[in-house]
Amino acid sequence: MGLIAAMQGFCVIGIIIAIGYIAARCRVGGPTAQMVLNRFSYFVSTPCLMFALLSKEHLSDVFKPSIVVAILCAVITGAIFLALNAAFFRLKLADATIGVLISMFMNANNIGLPIATYILGDPAAVTPIVLIQGILFTPVALTMLDLSTKDTISVKAIVSQPLHQPILIGVLIGIATSAISDAAGWFVVPSYIYDPINIVGGSSVPLILMAFGMSLRNSKPFGEGADYVATITAALLKNAVMPIVAFLLAYFLMGFRGADLYACVVLAALPTAQNVYNYASRYEVGMRLARDGILVSTLSSPLFIFVIAWLLG
Repeated sequence: MGLIAAMQGFCVIGIIIAIGYIAARCRVGGPTAQMVLNRFSYFVSTPCLMFALLSKEHLSDVFKPSIVVAILCAVITGAIFLALNAAFFRLKLADATIGVLISMFMNANNIGLPIATYILGDPAAVTPIVLIQGILFTPVALTMLDLSTKDTISVKAIVSQPLHQPILIGVLIGIATSAISDAAGWFVVPSYIYDPINIVGGSSVPLILMAFGMSLRNSKPFGEGADYVATITAALLKNAVMPIVAFLLAYFLMGFRGADLYACVVLAALPTAQNVYNYASRYEVGMRLARDGILVSTLSSPLFIFVIAWLLG
């Protein structure tokens, strides 16, 4: 733990991202390479990884008190953006919803998983974030987008949304397996089934990072018509304000110290999740705001995590 571990972790992450970027520049894999890596990691390797990790974790290690910090700091940060929007930006409800998501939705998969692996040394640390975002925040966000863009609300689509998230499904199956194993007193998945799942899951982090590196090739923020102030404000709320809120909650409300406090604050500094752009595209609202906010948040996040490591490490 600490600044040296953070620098070493970011060095590993950066090298793998650079490999992806160079591969894209050299057109290795053709124009669909990034899409293939993203889809394979999202639908196959990351669900396998989450199952492999969580199926052998005790439930007490999965449902940690840190989940309270994750929920509260996200809600508070989103509320701050709503207040600023009402006072200054005056975005429409749909665009404001995207702004809220930029300010509170953590990239627990593409960036959070590598950071949890190489900096915190615990890939399962992102589990509470995956759970609350998949089960709680996503249905609420889609409800708001439905309300603001459609005449009728598809309750079925909102309720069934978690079932369309393979990573969340992997998490839930892993937790269920852990509960069954705890009740039985032994690990119920035979090795000839667990081992191939675990091996495939091992490809998740490098695939995610290389795909992200490929995506940087043609990324150009702030085109014509961009809302600079709202975009930068949402990204700063995510990367700067949320870690401060997380620290205050973790330190004073939950009484965390040491590694638990460090993990809460580092994870709060994760950049905005790419899911936000998917939601914006699906409803055709706030797409430029989402794209630019995600890019600014992603590129600036390492700077804030370095500061956190220096202060708390």
